[in-house]
Amino acid sequence: MKKDSNILFRTVKWLYPGMRVKRWLLMLAVSVIMITFSGAHFLIPEASFFNRALYILAMLIGGFLAYAALRNILASFITVFLPQGEKELVDIIYRKRYLEKGPRIVAVGGGTGLSVMLQGLKEYTTNLSAVVTVADDGGSSGRIRQQFDILPPGDIRNCLVALADAPSLMQDLFQFRFDSSSELSGHSFGNLFITVMTKLTGDFEKAVKESSKVLAIRGQVIPSTLDKVTLSAVYKDGSEAQGEASIPKKKIPIASVHLNPPESRATPEALKAIAQAQAIILGPGSLYTSIIPNLLIKEITEAVSESRALKIYICNVMTQDGETDGYSAYDHVKAIVDHSSSRIIDYCILNSAHISADVLERYKQENSYPVVMDVQKIRAAGYRVIEDDIITSGDYVRHDPAKLARIIAGLVQENF
Repeated sequence: MKKDSNILFRTVKWLYPGMRVKRWLLMLAVSVIMITFSGAHFLIPEASFFNRALYILAMLIGGFLAYAALRNILASFITVFLPQGEKELVDIIYRKRYLEKGPRIVAVGGGTGLSVMLQGLKEYTTNLSAVVTVADDGGSSGRIRQQFDILPPGDIRNCLVALADAPSLMQDLFQFRFDSSSELSGHSFGNLFITVMTKLTGDFEKAVKESSKVLAIRGQVIPSTLDKVTLSAVYKDGSEAQGEASIPKKKIPIASVHLNPPESRATPEALKAIAQAQAIILGPGSLYTSIIPNLLIKEITEAVSESRALKIYICNVMTQDGETDGYSAYDHVKAIVDHSSSRIIDYCILNSAHISADVLERYKQENSYPVVMDVQKIRAAGYRVIEDDIITSGDYVRHDPAKLARIIAGLVQENF
């Protein structure tokens, strides 16, 4: 009895003032009566031709009223959930359906480079997976890693924000960084959010998935491994360094990098995404500390090597102090291949755009110089090269996400 009264009460609430549905419900009821009454009389054999014409007209009017009523009832609901109303809903549905048919792309890397790449790719597909390194041990991520004994959230956070379909305020919230006047100095809100979510769920991978829902991301962000790995480097003078953040500080040419433990396992989701991919993107980003760490996981290198997807490396435009000093484009490719497999790359995308002298002078102060694009050497090694303008214009040399995404989408379309 109580259940029946609750149902009746909820039904009556639709008739409360201000609900903006009563008039349309009344119109819908009238239209149904008109259609039913006119349809029934239209079927009477004795009805005259004139009466039948009137009944047809009444049914048409009833149909129009029903359409108008249903449209306005729907609009009343939409405006409650979507501030821009029906126009926003149409855009959302179109975008969702269009992007669902997009290519299956996996982007492998970490740091700023990967998040920039994702910003462009998400405009072409939601079948997008970011496989992200978890070797970071510097800054906020390093402190969280040490204090809470969880995987570093920083690169994961950047990728989540890059793929976000949530309002810009929510994205700004995740990227908000506390200043030095606070005990949380240096921490970003997003890192803390993922940390709390990990503690609540007891699972870093689940925490990333729940954070993805909050930001309504297009695609998925996957840690390359759930093992607590550290990165080490061996330099050409025989010395070594432990920890990702420490590697560039020695300013000595790097011979190789290694993961500890060396037999770290890839996440099943990462392997599944790679197996289903039509294109696998490496870079842009820090060569030894963002891209190669993922490929040091044996299962990931094997999965990429065996994949029939297009394997595309996006080369950095400038060298990185302490990491790739004096490197040409071929040196970047060789380092990746030496740490993984000769079948890890099909295409190399290189920048051909001019960089102004003023910008180059600014980078010179940071010991960073343009990467020499030795195209013929790369081609001689068996890799295809695409040279194009892939940078933004401005005071800094940055990859342009829209330009890169357009090139990649074009390659996928040509080959699939």
